[in-house]
Amino acid sequence: MQNNTTKQALEASLKKLLMHKSIDKITINDLTADCGISRMSFYYHFKDIYDLVEWVCVEDGRRALQDKKTYDTWQEGIGQIFDAVMENKPFILNVYRSISREKIENYLYKLTFDLIAAVVEEKCVGIGLAREDKSFIAEFYKYGFVGIMLDWIERGMKDDYEDIVHKMSITLHGSIVHSISNFEQAEKSRKS
Repeated sequence: MQNNTTKQALEASLKKLLMHKSIDKITINDLTADCGISRMSFYYHFKDIYDLVEWVCVEDGRRALQDKKTYDTWQEGIGQIFDAVMENKPFILNVYRSISREKIENYLYKLTFDLIAAVVEEKCVGIGLAREDKSFIAEFYKYGFVGIMLDWIERGMKDDYEDIVHKMSITLHGSIVHSISNFEQAEKSRKS
Protein backbone atom coordinates (compact mmCIF):
# COMPACT_ATOMS: atom_id res chain seq x y z
CA MET A 1 0.00 0.00 0.00
CA GLN A 2 1.12 3.53 -0.66
CA ASN A 3 1.74 5.86 2.31
CA ASN A 4 -1.60 7.69 2.21
CA THR A 5 -3.55 4.57 1.35
CA THR A 6 -2.09 2.79 4.39
CA LYS A 7 -2.92 5.74 6.64
CA GLN A 8 -6.46 5.91 5.29
CA ALA A 9 -6.90 2.15 5.78
CA LEU A 10 -5.75 2.53 9.40
CA GLU A 11 -8.15 5.46 9.84
CA ALA A 12 -11.06 3.36 8.51
CA SER A 13 -10.10 0.44 10.77
CA LEU A 14 -9.83 2.67 13.82
CA LYS A 15 -13.26 4.20 13.20
CA LYS A 16 -14.75 0.75 12.56
CA LEU A 17 -13.24 -0.73 15.74
CA LEU A 18 -14.39 2.27 17.80
CA MET A 19 -17.99 1.26 17.03
CA HIS A 20 -17.47 -1.80 19.26
CA LYS A 21 -14.57 -0.97 21.60
CA SER A 22 -13.27 1.99 23.53
CA ILE A 23 -10.01 3.50 22.36
CA ASP A 24 -8.08 2.17 25.36
CA LYS A 25 -9.15 -1.39 24.46
CA ILE A 26 -7.99 -1.23 20.83
CA THR A 27 -4.55 -2.64 20.16
CA ILE A 28 -2.19 -2.16 17.28
CA ASN A 29 -2.70 -5.87 16.52
CA ASP A 30 -6.46 -5.19 16.21
CA LEU A 31 -5.80 -2.41 13.72
CA THR A 32 -3.21 -4.23 11.64
CA ALA A 33 -5.28 -7.43 11.51
CA ASP A 34 -8.33 -5.46 10.37
CA CYS A 35 -6.28 -3.69 7.68
CA GLY A 36 -4.25 -6.70 6.63
CA ILE A 37 -0.94 -4.91 7.16
CA SER A 38 2.06 -5.68 9.33
CA ARG A 39 2.83 -4.06 12.68
CA MET A 40 5.97 -2.71 11.04
CA SER A 41 3.80 -0.86 8.49
CA PHE A 42 1.81 0.68 11.34
CA TYR A 43 4.99 1.86 13.08
CA TYR A 44 6.35 3.23 9.83
CA HIS A 45 3.49 5.76 9.86
CA PHE A 46 2.57 6.23 13.53
CA LYS A 47 4.37 5.92 16.86
CA ASP A 48 1.22 4.70 18.67
CA ILE A 49 -2.58 4.65 18.49
CA TYR A 50 -2.84 8.21 19.83
CA ASP A 51 -0.57 9.43 17.06
CA LEU A 52 -3.04 7.83 14.63
CA VAL A 53 -5.97 9.49 16.46
CA GLU A 54 -4.29 12.88 16.10
CA TRP A 55 -3.65 12.31 12.39
CA VAL A 56 -7.30 11.27 11.87
CA CYS A 57 -8.50 14.43 13.61
CA VAL A 58 -6.26 16.67 11.51
CA GLU A 59 -7.23 14.91 8.26
CA ASP A 60 -10.94 15.12 9.02
CA GLY A 61 -10.54 18.81 9.78
CA ARG A 62 -8.51 19.50 6.68
CA ARG A 63 -11.13 17.83 4.50
CA ALA A 64 -13.94 19.72 6.27
CA LEU A 65 -12.37 23.14 5.75
CA GLN A 66 -11.12 22.94 2.20
CA ASP A 67 -11.69 26.37 0.61
CA LYS A 68 -13.56 27.77 3.63
CA LYS A 69 -11.03 30.24 4.98
CA THR A 70 -12.46 33.51 3.75
CA TYR A 71 -14.74 36.06 5.37
CA ASP A 72 -17.63 35.07 3.10
CA THR A 73 -17.29 31.35 3.86
CA TRP A 74 -16.01 31.12 7.46
CA GLN A 75 -19.49 30.57 8.88
CA GLU A 76 -19.93 27.77 6.38
CA GLY A 77 -16.52 26.53 7.56
CA ILE A 78 -17.69 26.48 11.19
CA GLY A 79 -20.75 24.55 10.05
CA GLN A 80 -18.51 22.10 8.27
CA ILE A 81 -16.41 21.60 11.40
CA PHE A 82 -19.65 20.59 13.14
CA ASP A 83 -20.53 18.38 10.14
CA ALA A 84 -17.14 16.63 10.32
CA VAL A 85 -17.48 16.09 14.06
CA MET A 86 -21.05 14.80 13.63
CA GLU A 87 -20.05 12.44 10.78
CA ASN A 88 -17.50 10.94 13.13
CA LYS A 89 -19.70 10.98 16.23
CA PRO A 90 -18.72 7.51 17.58
CA PHE A 91 -15.04 8.31 16.98
CA ILE A 92 -15.21 11.78 18.54
CA LEU A 93 -17.26 10.74 21.58
CA ASN A 94 -15.09 7.69 22.21
CA VAL A 95 -11.85 9.64 21.94
CA TYR A 96 -13.26 12.61 23.89
CA ARG A 97 -14.40 10.43 26.78
CA SER A 98 -11.17 8.46 26.88
CA ILE A 99 -7.78 9.50 28.14
CA SER A 100 -7.17 11.55 25.01
CA ARG A 101 -9.91 14.18 25.46
CA GLU A 102 -7.09 16.70 25.18
CA LYS A 103 -6.43 15.54 21.60
CA ILE A 104 -9.98 16.48 20.57
CA GLU A 105 -9.62 19.87 22.26
CA ASN A 106 -6.26 20.53 20.60
CA TYR A 107 -7.65 19.43 17.24
CA LEU A 108 -10.59 21.82 17.56
CA TYR A 109 -8.35 24.67 18.77
CA LYS A 110 -6.00 24.28 15.81
CA LEU A 111 -8.77 23.88 13.26
CA THR A 112 -10.73 26.86 14.53
CA PHE A 113 -7.67 29.08 14.94
CA ASP A 114 -6.55 28.34 11.37
CA LEU A 115 -10.01 29.21 10.05
CA ILE A 116 -10.38 32.45 12.04
CA ALA A 117 -6.76 33.55 11.54
CA ALA A 118 -7.26 33.31 7.76
CA VAL A 119 -10.42 35.44 8.04
CA VAL A 120 -8.65 38.01 10.24
CA GLU A 121 -5.71 38.13 7.82
CA GLU A 122 -8.06 38.70 4.88
CA LYS A 123 -9.89 41.53 6.65
CA CYS A 124 -6.59 43.17 7.67
CA VAL A 125 -5.33 43.67 4.12
CA GLY A 126 -4.24 47.30 3.89
CA ILE A 127 -4.40 47.75 7.66
CA GLY A 128 -1.12 47.89 9.55
CA LEU A 129 -2.29 45.74 12.46
CA ALA A 130 0.51 44.04 14.39
CA ARG A 131 0.83 40.26 14.03
CA GLU A 132 0.30 39.75 17.78
CA ASP A 133 -2.96 41.74 17.63
CA LYS A 134 -4.22 39.64 14.71
CA SER A 135 -3.27 36.53 16.61
CA PHE A 136 -5.02 37.79 19.76
CA ILE A 137 -8.27 38.39 17.84
CA ALA A 138 -8.15 34.89 16.32
CA GLU A 139 -7.33 33.33 19.72
CA PHE A 140 -10.21 35.18 21.39
CA TYR A 141 -12.81 33.91 18.93
CA LYS A 142 -11.22 30.47 18.83
CA TYR A 143 -11.88 29.93 22.53
CA GLY A 144 -15.52 30.97 22.14
CA PHE A 145 -16.12 28.62 19.21
CA VAL A 146 -14.32 25.69 20.76
CA GLY A 147 -15.94 26.20 24.17
CA ILE A 148 -19.39 26.01 22.61
CA MET A 149 -18.42 22.96 20.56
CA LEU A 150 -16.88 21.18 23.57
CA ASP A 151 -20.08 21.78 25.57
CA TRP A 152 -22.05 20.29 22.65
CA ILE A 153 -19.76 17.23 22.56
CA GLU A 154 -19.98 16.90 26.36
CA ARG A 155 -23.79 16.77 26.07
CA GLY A 156 -23.45 13.85 23.64
CA MET A 157 -23.86 15.93 20.47
CA LYS A 158 -27.65 15.75 20.82
CA ASP A 159 -28.48 19.43 20.23
CA ASP A 160 -29.17 20.60 16.68
CA TYR A 161 -25.75 21.87 15.65
CA GLU A 162 -27.22 23.88 12.76
CA ASP A 163 -29.08 25.93 15.38
CA ILE A 164 -25.81 26.38 17.31
CA VAL A 165 -23.99 27.53 14.15
CA HIS A 166 -26.86 29.93 13.38
CA LYS A 167 -26.69 31.44 16.89
CA MET A 168 -22.90 31.73 16.65
CA SER A 169 -23.31 33.45 13.31
CA ILE A 170 -25.79 35.97 14.76
CA THR A 171 -23.55 36.61 17.77
CA LEU A 172 -20.46 37.13 15.69
CA HIS A 173 -21.93 38.97 12.71
CA GLY A 174 -19.45 41.73 11.95
CA SER A 175 -17.66 41.31 15.27
CA ILE A 176 -14.33 40.14 13.82
CA VAL A 177 -14.24 43.20 11.56
CA HIS A 178 -15.28 45.37 14.50
CA SER A 179 -12.48 43.89 16.65
CA ILE A 180 -9.93 44.68 13.93
CA SER A 181 -11.24 48.24 13.74
CA ASN A 182 -11.05 48.61 17.54
CA PHE A 183 -7.43 47.43 17.57
CA GLU A 184 -6.60 49.79 14.72
CA GLN A 185 -8.20 52.74 16.59
CA ALA A 186 -6.40 51.81 19.82
CA GLU A 187 -3.07 51.73 17.98
CA LYS A 188 -3.73 55.16 16.43
CA SER A 189 -4.67 56.60 19.84
CA ARG A 190 -1.52 55.12 21.40
CA LYS A 191 0.69 56.73 18.74
CA SER A 192 -0.88 60.20 19.05
